[in-house]
Amino acid sequence: MATLPGCLEYYWGVCRPAFMDGTIQQAAWRRAATIAHEPFARLSLSALRLLGVDAAGVRAIRAVCETFIRVSPINLLFAGCIEHLICGGQPDGDGAPHAAWTPPAMLDAAAPVPPLDTLPGDLRAVLMGLAMDLGGARFVPGLYRQMAPWPAYLAHAATVIAPLLHDESARARRAGIARTMIDAAAGIVAALPPAPPELTPPGAAQCTALLGAIKSYRVTSPEMIVFGTLLRDALPDEQEV
Repeated sequence: MATLPGCLEYYWGVCRPAFMDGTIQQAAWRRAATIAHEPFARLSLSALRLLGVDAAGVRAIRAVCETFIRVSPINLLFAGCIEHLICGGQPDGDGAPHAAWTPPAMLDAAAPVPPLDTLPGDLRAVLMGLAMDLGGARFVPGLYRQMAPWPAYLAHAATVIAPLLHDESARARRAGIARTMIDAAAGIVAALPPAPPELTPPGAAQCTALLGAIKSYRVTSPEMIVFGTLLRDALPDEQEV
């Protein structure tokens, strides 16, 4: 949206009330919490040290996973609201404020995402094995790229994730996650107050571009929810570190 003039301003202007009172966040997290996962095998501290991950590294990897677990459901539901608006949904609520909402404590700042062309060949190859097509180019999601400081751990993670990326039944389950999130969009949009009159809706070409991006995002965002959760839950408990 930020690359299309006026789009971010318009959709943020329309959806802002549902962010400010926590409607979108809480609906997204509530639905994400119902998702069942077949867990990865737990890693001991000794195994992680052999993979080049010390105690600080465990905390950093957990923080990376927590970031995507928290943010991806919200982004997916926001994308669903945008899609619903593009396809004719009308914000027609009374604009009455909901109950006061207190957001959770902020997570630690995200680790930098290294440019792929700066990484050693084998590390880059492992990451590209987790890439997907996005807008005609190969895209490696940030969850995986932020594991680059621990190459051996990343190789392990890629080894357990890659089969699930290409398994048709696993892909279908992830598509179901997207539907679970996006099903909440219609009710959220209907409850929003009308769009501020000073905002101009995007044109047809911009809407087409946004719908294409949202279609791709429906694939990557469930991956971040599922694999972020599986990788986090395979780490030792916080009190063990």
